[in-house]
Amino acid sequence: MTRMPFGSGRSSHEDATAAGTAAARAALAGLDGAAADLVIVYASIRYDLAALLDGVRAVTGETPLVGATTSGQFSEGEFIPPGPAVSVMILGGGRYRFGSAVVGGISSDTTAAGRDLARRARDAAGSEPTPYGALLLLADGMAGDMQGLLNGLYRVTGAQVPVVGGAAGDDRTFAGSSVFHGGEVVANGAVAVWIGSEQPLRVVSGHGWQPQGLPMLVTRVEGQLVHEIDGRPAADVYQEGLVQDTTAPVGARSDWRTAHSFGLIEPDGTQVVRGALLDEQGAVRTFTPLPEYCAVQIVSADQDGLLDVIENVVEDALGDIDEPAVMLTFSCIARLDLLRDREGEEAARLHKAAGPVATFGFYTYGEFARSVGVSGYHNATITALAL
Repeated sequence: MTRMPFGSGRSSHEDATAAGTAAARAALAGLDGAAADLVIVYASIRYDLAALLDGVRAVTGETPLVGATTSGQFSEGEFIPPGPAVSVMILGGGRYRFGSAVVGGISSDTTAAGRDLARRARDAAGSEPTPYGALLLLADGMAGDMQGLLNGLYRVTGAQVPVVGGAAGDDRTFAGSSVFHGGEVVANGAVAVWIGSEQPLRVVSGHGWQPQGLPMLVTRVEGQLVHEIDGRPAADVYQEGLVQDTTAPVGARSDWRTAHSFGLIEPDGTQVVRGALLDEQGAVRTFTPLPEYCAVQIVSADQDGLLDVIENVVEDALGDIDEPAVMLTFSCIARLDLLRDREGEEAARLHKAAGPVATFGFYTYGEFARSVGVSGYHNATITALAL
């Protein structure tokens, strides 16, 4: 099987159209004449996004385009902090079959939106099925229950089609995030790419968080509000597990203890990290609802622990892929908050570990990696898919 041709480019030009055009031209040059199959665009909300996409599409034409707003990006070892920047990757050569789709208004019923999105993306990939597949998912990170979105996808794909991606960011402003499809900028929406393949595709994740104390049972929850853990007030239990950290990360929410989260215990003993915060009333809230009667632990992380998972993530992602060219990677803005002055090390280590395989991704408001079972929405985690 031949290696997939690709190209990447980035720009921090102040003018949105010029930035989109420059990044797309650099990416297209990397294809060296091969046909373009899919365009991926990650961009800061500080641009006129419609104008930016016009600039990209002036170069890429009608090639299917997907993307999202970000809270920082990384491309082939370069860390691009939150602020005016756009990164473009173009995949080509016909090795994979891509089908893209978009849905809006997802916050009203994320499960129904996920179901609709998976069907549309699958249909867009064509009528002739491939032996294997995966879904790339990008969603408005402020549009409700992201695990619900995955639940809807699962009802269409089942367990055989893994899902990878990220929730769009907005440079830590909490002003609103968007996804891209073609020339559209869609708030409160989600976009997906069905990736048809002749070989199995592997979605992987890693986080570096360590449990503190014994497992506990969530005994009362209402949406994102956790009322009780082990029959006690959740705020009391949560605060007992905190190790005080008086150094506030730059740009982080003052009510979010980024160094502590919940570890949702999976049947195989692994943990899915779910971010938590104490609201103004002192109640515990999570970024996506925890299931009632689920088992959790308080987890914490330090800088070395977060970074030391990178090589394992890359090894797992590249392990069984024949002639991989690109590793699509997603990391959380909470990781940047914790890494602080070491924030550039993550992108550099990803690039070094991947060797000749290009790394491309963005900093998210939550990551998708569903490979076994239904659960697959993460916080403060790295997720990846190699193509």
